[in-house]
Amino acid sequence: MKPLRNKNWRLWTARFLIAAVIGWNLQVAYVFLLSPEIFVSGFELSGIPGEAAVRGMAVLFMMWNIPYLVALWLPQRHRVSLYEAIAMQTVGLLGESFILSTLGTGYALLRVSITRFIAFDAAGLVFLVAAFLLSRE
Repeated sequence: MKPLRNKNWRLWTARFLIAAVIGWNLQVAYVFLLSPEIFVSGFELSGIPGEAAVRGMAVLFMMWNIPYLVALWLPQRHRVSLYEAIAMQTVGLLGESFILSTLGTGYALLRVSITRFIAFDAAGLVFLVAAFLLSRE
């Protein structure tokens, strides 16, 4: 009976880690979609075009959660979705790091915003890799 209990604990911990990343992503999507005016200055944008850009980022946050949701359902069975989630998180982390490396010193506010996304994606990547390791059969 003990091995089953250990396997169950690992599965639910993996699901919790995946759900945390989903929750973070959807929380960002929610506030970007409903209150873009709060965030436009952090991206050195302004006005209606800036709000549209922030709302567009919200849509992206929602879109890329699809494989995360599939992986959450049954991470052991839907390994491909978990691989995709890890790959997407890695691309986000590397892409944001590249963007940060291209900014000059005159963009302090933008650098802070991008650094937050880097930290966010790094934490998400750690959680997803841990979920992958825990959900192995």
